[in-house]
Amino acid sequence: MDRRPTVLLVEDDRADALLVEELVADAAPGLHLRWARTLAEACASLAADPPDCILLDLHLPDARGLEALERIRAVTDEVAVVVLTGLDQERTGLAAMSAGAQDYLVKGRVEPELFGRAVRYAIQRKEAERAAVALRAEQMRHQENARLERGLLPTPLLQSDQVVDVVSRYRPGRAHSLLGGDFYDVVQDADGTVHALIGDVSGHGPDEAATGVALRLAWRTLVLSEITGTRQLQLLEQMLLAERTGRHTFATVTTLVLRPRRHVVQVMRAGHPGMLTHTDRGVEWLEVPGGPALGFIPGQADWPIYELSLPLGTGLVLFTDGLFEGHTGPGDERLGEEGLLALAREVTAQQPGEFLDQLIGRAEELAEQQGGLADDIAALYLKWTDEPRDQDRP
Repeated sequence: MDRRPTVLLVEDDRADALLVEELVADAAPGLHLRWARTLAEACASLAADPPDCILLDLHLPDARGLEALERIRAVTDEVAVVVLTGLDQERTGLAAMSAGAQDYLVKGRVEPELFGRAVRYAIQRKEAERAAVALRAEQMRHQENARLERGLLPTPLLQSDQVVDVVSRYRPGRAHSLLGGDFYDVVQDADGTVHALIGDVSGHGPDEAATGVALRLAWRTLVLSEITGTRQLQLLEQMLLAERTGRHTFATVTTLVLRPRRHVVQVMRAGHPGMLTHTDRGVEWLEVPGGPALGFIPGQADWPIYELSLPLGTGLVLFTDGLFEGHTGPGDERLGEEGLLALAREVTAQQPGEFLDQLIGRAEELAEQQGGLADDIAALYLKWTDEPRDQDRP
């Protein structure tokens, strides 16, 4: 059964109030009418139980003219307002519409049909206005998210003699209106050395996303300034401490330095999940020694550099924790790292892009019964090109 629309009449004159009651009975019997004799009484009624429409007299014991409308709108701007004016106050009615009212009616000239139509149209116009405001807010949120995503997920900065194939993927979580702080970047030096980064700022929202953008830009600047190793993470942590809006905000990070001549990778891991290695023989989990997340114990952390061999034909898959923290059914069980490895071993695709797409797609399918993956996912697949250059920095 549909709810009856409610109209709050704000009118101190009993005769005028009775007239409105008759108009409701004749033209809009489906309306539920409430009566407030003063603006203070009306404001209390609005706060307790907002109606669908307000019929507002502009001459009340405690408010005169447009002041009454201003005070009503100060309490709520979500309710349609139809102003009631005298025979000689039509200009006031027009001024009230300019000030936010949806319509006005002149006392003594209101026919039942006109009254009913004015109230219905006022409610509809207010609903359309609210919908337009909500749509505009959503569009602005999407635009802001798009700008932040471009900062978090840049185009890799590679040389023409590219030595590493780079494939990246990003999937927003189901609450995409609250952007996450997942980020990545790849930069290749003139000598062929490739630097890669993947990270995740704790929390969701524009502040966390902006912090992720700041960290990614700072990392690229440090790489281009030839600052690497532990010093690089120390400076990134200083940046995080300066940029974060909450004292408990932290960021997990994995950085790689890929040296093509020796086919080795130097890894630093700051609280970030492990990686996958992908070859035509299968998939393995790789988790090298590391240190705490940036900002977790400021100024006290140590991040060892771990060097590993990366033969030709072996791909490194880096990702943020949204890939394995999703649910795997209707209950509370989550995929987890072991589940992700098992899932990856079921993927048959060998090409990097297809491998990532199938892996992420299967994780999304498992989480469908819970509405999809709640967290964002960023992923990188790095693999030597078929003919890496015989160059490297000592």
